[in-house]
Amino acid sequence: MNTTIRTRHTAGRSLAVVAAFALSAALPLTASAASAAPAAPASVQAACDVLAPGASATAEAAVRAACSQLGVWYSWGGGHGATPGASYGYYDGVDPASLHDNERKGFDCSGLSRFAYAQATGRDLLNGTADDQFHTSHASARFSAAQGSAPLLPGDLMFWGSGHIHHVAVYIGAGQMVEAYESGTHIRVTPVRTGGDYAGAVRIDGSGTVPPPPANGGTTFETWGTGVRTHSSPSVGSSVVDTFPGPDQVSVMCQEHAELVTAEGYTNDIWSRLTDGSWMTNIYIKGPASLPGIPDCGGTSTPPPSGGSKAFQTWGTAVRTHSEANVNAGVVDYFPQPTTVNVVCQAHAQTVTADGYTNDAWSRLTDGSWMTNIYIKGPAWLPGVPSC
Repeated sequence: MNTTIRTRHTAGRSLAVVAAFALSAALPLTASAASAAPAAPASVQAACDVLAPGASATAEAAVRAACSQLGVWYSWGGGHGATPGASYGYYDGVDPASLHDNERKGFDCSGLSRFAYAQATGRDLLNGTADDQFHTSHASARFSAAQGSAPLLPGDLMFWGSGHIHHVAVYIGAGQMVEAYESGTHIRVTPVRTGGDYAGAVRIDGSGTVPPPPANGGTTFETWGTGVRTHSSPSVGSSVVDTFPGPDQVSVMCQEHAELVTAEGYTNDIWSRLTDGSWMTNIYIKGPASLPGIPDCGGTSTPPPSGGSKAFQTWGTAVRTHSEANVNAGVVDYFPQPTTVNVVCQAHAQTVTADGYTNDAWSRLTDGSWMTNIYIKGPAWLPGVPSC
């Protein structure tokens, strides 16, 4: 979910993971790692503000929220934690300048725009990648690349990408924008760029009231993807109940193992029942394959640990698993909140310092991915788990 093929772009980069869900903070290597850049000089900060009239109060608030982060690090994956705000990033696997993003607390491009509009509206309207934000259902107006910046107002989001959107910036007026550009740089104000693969702009509709809490005891989750359908039963062959043109919020009552679905590079047999009685494959709900804190609907029981593995509870938010026992290895999965993992074996590998703990023990899970033992409840070396 939120998974994307990484390529190097000169216009900046947006989070695409999540991996499945792709979005959130990786583990810092050392407690002394830089968490934020020094504040930008006052002369530079003064240039970041609403520089033209005509924008809504919400859009102006979004501009000022983005400007408040001027000088903070760009960090790949930063700003995509469970709630909007600066967070530690992680190595993107491509750019050498990204090797220290796990030590930098900041934002990538879409993390910054997400934060700006969350601050302005009190709602997490833009929780997703730059591509998700370009296709948002919260758009009140759209502008083509051919229109340039002439029709834009402060707060409009500008996008770059051909086929797949890879970068977003916040227009502030007078031909200027504020952006999180790329690894190794800080959030900055810069003249707009409407050449190259500039794809156009979106005006966000931040009006309306905050959505009511989930009905009937449901739990709210964010979806991702476009054209996602809900069904009358947990099967893609059953009748369609609703269609979501872009990322949205759903209220989940329970989940169960049902029809196996493969989509967007993921395979999962778990479906969630929503408060309207319809069903959605968990592939399109942000979070691990089995949603944490959601009860079983009673259709089937959760399979026990397999292959000699042992179940453990995790703790913390925005925890990632990796392809190797190293925080700079590729991200395999992302857990926005505590969940259960099945551990096969453990090994001493990279030393990690995070949340006040230091440990070199890593656990290999049944899917072959690795997680530092720091985020698995128990002693530093898990009892009853063999060495890999």
